[in-house]
Amino acid sequence: MNLLKQKLPSVLNAVREPLIILDSDLTVVAANRSFYEMFDVRKDETENAPIFSLGNRQWNIPALRELLKQVVSCDKEIDDFEVDHPFERIGRKIMHLNARRIFTETMRTQWILLAIQDVTDREVHARRLEEIVAQRTAEIQALKDQLEAERAYLQDEIKLTFNYENIIGCSPAIKYVFYKIEQIARTDTHVLILGETGTGKELVARAIHHLSLRKHRALVKVNCAVLPSNLIENELFGHEKGAFTGAHSQQPGRFEIADGATLFLDEIGELPLELQPKLLQVIESGRFERLGSTGTKKVDARLIAATNRNLEDEVRKGRFRKDLWYRLNVFPITIPPLRDRREDIPMLVKHFIAIITKRMGKKIETIPVHVMDALMHYSWPGNVRELENVLERAVINSSGPKLRLADDLKTQVHDGLWTGRTLEEVEKEYIIRVLNRVGWKVSGRDSAAEILGMNRSTLRARMRKLSIRKESAE
Repeated sequence: MNLLKQKLPSVLNAVREPLIILDSDLTVVAANRSFYEMFDVRKDETENAPIFSLGNRQWNIPALRELLKQVVSCDKEIDDFEVDHPFERIGRKIMHLNARRIFTETMRTQWILLAIQDVTDREVHARRLEEIVAQRTAEIQALKDQLEAERAYLQDEIKLTFNYENIIGCSPAIKYVFYKIEQIARTDTHVLILGETGTGKELVARAIHHLSLRKHRALVKVNCAVLPSNLIENELFGHEKGAFTGAHSQQPGRFEIADGATLFLDEIGELPLELQPKLLQVIESGRFERLGSTGTKKVDARLIAATNRNLEDEVRKGRFRKDLWYRLNVFPITIPPLRDRREDIPMLVKHFIAIITKRMGKKIETIPVHVMDALMHYSWPGNVRELENVLERAVINSSGPKLRLADDLKTQVHDGLWTGRTLEEVEKEYIIRVLNRVGWKVSGRDSAAEILGMNRSTLRARMRKLSIRKESAE
């Protein structure tokens, strides 16, 4: 052991990091040159001195006391105890202190080896890394918030552009309808929806209601065209018990049911002339009388009316009251016929095909170009409703994955597209249309070559001859 003590300083000095050896009483046995240099203490004042008295007691630090307390009090064969601590007096350096016990042959603690490592740079880098991570996390959160806001905005845009309360389309004509819906929805103004049969007037009414402040209540609907004239008044205003034969109990009308909500009067142009003054009274005063009652009731119902008739002509012909028309015509919304928004047809076709095939358990994967051309050039007198019916019959008629029309759509729009053209011009236009349809996929499955029934090399040759290039076609 005495030989070990003699050799100990040379062994310690071979280590670059500061090292110090303590006995079980925490008195310094020896230290290496690096220790003396780093902590600016002399050898003669270090050896045989208590560790906590070294260098004007700069080693009397809570972290070291706690560390050595663990070492001395531990009765298990644990070698390593460590802690990081800043040393203010040596340039605010952060030191990593590691204490390791050296046992005697009887497993009693003989010495404690205290290794010291300067980890200032590591800690600085760690703090810098934490700052960078925090900064990047904040930036990511900001970007996430921005993306969330943009996502909400884009969802609104997509809803406004493509599928607004099940109104499908992206044409300027239908976008203007969406804009009008947005304008009027959150007010209590009465709305008049005009449009041909099958254009989707009820969908517009529902969109207005669902965006309104009354959306928490159901939309109440009355179709003025399907009820006999003698029943419409009872349907709208209700009746008292005994008001007429068969009136065995009191019954509220649709206006009462729609109190605080929205009442949709479909086909308002069919409303009998004799009932129009009573409807005008409700619109102007919010009051009405049940059939068989002498008292009045007050309601707060927003009115949305729809018609496929030209009410101005009906007024001139004496079939619709002028004052009622003025009251209803505060904010008219005209829905364009399908022939005026042909660019929406492909989107509508995909929408209806998806719904119909799911309902029927069929699978339609391809809509041939000639089928889409036929759908695009038909005049659609029945508008979107007729399109849906045609597609339903087509799905029933299709036995494979390709859509086959069951209807002969003869009513074409002859707009002179092919008049006076050469065969090459017609061929070029048709090939470009097919290429656009398949995203300029020339060969392979569902490609232009497959649809046209041509060999891919033949198609490429025709494209070269006809000077068909994607850049020139766009």
